[in-house]
Amino acid sequence: MFAVLRQGNPDPVTPQTSPQQLYRYLEDRFACAQACTECARACAVRASLQEPDGSGGLDQVRRLGIMCAEVCDATCRVLSEESEQDLDGVRVHLEWCRSVCLDCAHAFDAQPGAESAAAACRACAAACTDFMATFV
Repeated sequence: MFAVLRQGNPDPVTPQTSPQQLYRYLEDRFACAQACTECARACAVRASLQEPDGSGGLDQVRRLGIMCAEVCDATCRVLSEESEQDLDGVRVHLEWCRSVCLDCAHAFDAQPGAESAAAACRACAAACTDFMATFV
């Protein structure tokens, strides 16, 4: 099962955790990982459609899409680990992913035809936020 360590505070998943709390925690963790995967896929596809123009415009959007895909992939790997994890480290990683996804969504908003990629980024950011709420 998943165990998350937290310094100075009780673990969000403990032997005393109710089945409903555990189900919610795992469901949110899976939803976040799934949103990260979808965002990574959308960003990678969108980035592959961009031609670097050397002027900093589309090239910057392309690089941001690639970075977002990599951050989402890394976040998905962190969430899929079954080993004990430091809660603060997971929280920092989720915050990083959320921030990059929002930046990428904002950049995609200015690009014609990038609506679905922007929506995937926003969905991923929301999933990260929702999952972090289970840490309280």
